[in-house]
Amino acid sequence: MQIQPLSDRVLLRGVEAEMVTKSGIYLPENANKERPHIYEVVAIGPGKKDKDGNTVTIDLKVGDQVISGQYSGDEVEVNKLKYKIVGYEYILAKVIK
Repeated sequence: MQIQPLSDRVLLRGVEAEMVTKSGIYLPENANKERPHIYEVVAIGPGKKDKDGNTVTIDLKVGDQVISGQYSGDEVEVNKLKYKIVGYEYILAKVIK
């Protein structure tokens, strides 16, 4: 089974948080509980229609890493994998490497 988001929704999969900083400091498990999380974009909806009926496209592509709030969107489970579906406006930033 596959999921195709509708409108301006984006399907995200959580990326595991680093437990060791670049300088070698180990972080406890509860260090990032209330912070925004990093996700990988799995699928993107076609975009939302504006007031004139034109489709406003989403400036992301599959494989991008983004930051979204922990409590935004809806969590779903498909084939024993956990995903999050969020509206494009709830994606806070794109991670640039």
